[in-house]
Amino acid sequence: MRLDRARIVPLEKEQWSEETREALKTVTNEKGKALNIFATLANSPAAVKPFLAWASYILQGTKLTPREREILILRIGHLCNSGYEFHQHTRIGLRSGLSESDIQALRKTTDDGDWSEAEVLLIEAADQLHGDSFIGTETWTALAEHYNDKQLMDIVFVVGQYTQVSMLLNTFGVQIETKE
Repeated sequence: MRLDRARIVPLEKEQWSEETREALKTVTNEKGKALNIFATLANSPAAVKPFLAWASYILQGTKLTPREREILILRIGHLCNSGYEFHQHTRIGLRSGLSESDIQALRKTTDDGDWSEAEVLLIEAADQLHGDSFIGTETWTALAEHYNDKQLMDIVFVVGQYTQVSMLLNTFGVQIETKE
C-alpha cells in the first residue's frame, strides 16, 4: 500500500478560507480538527463543497447496504494500493457488518472469503471496473438478478468515487492520522 510522504501539506483550521471552514464543519471533530484527507482538500477551497456533497451521497445516499458499499470501497482501495483508504474503511467496514477475515479476504480473490453470490459479484464488478473501466455483460446480467437499476448505478458510482479518492490520497501523499 502506498503511504508516501505528504506532497500536499494538510492545512490547519486557522489556514482555511471561510468557504472551506463552512464546508468542513460537518467533518471536523470537537477540537476543530478534520481528517487529513479533508485538511489536504482545504488547499482547494472551490473543490471542497462539491467533493463533500458527492462523498455524502456515496456514504449515505446509495441504495446499497453499508456492508455492500464497504465491500466495494475496501476492494477498490486495495486494488488502487491506497493504504490510507484501506485503513480508514477497515474501521467503517467493521461497523458495517464485515469481519476482520472478510476485510483481509478483500485483499485476495473472491475464493478467499465467505461471500454470498451477490457479494462475489460486487467484488468482480469492482475488479472489472478497475481493470477495464467497464462491467462485463455476464457480470452485469448476474448483478441485475440481485440489484435494481438504481443499485447497479450506485455500484459504479461507489467504485468510481473511491478510485478517484484513492488516486488523490496516493498522489497527494495523505498520511494516516496519528493519535494525539
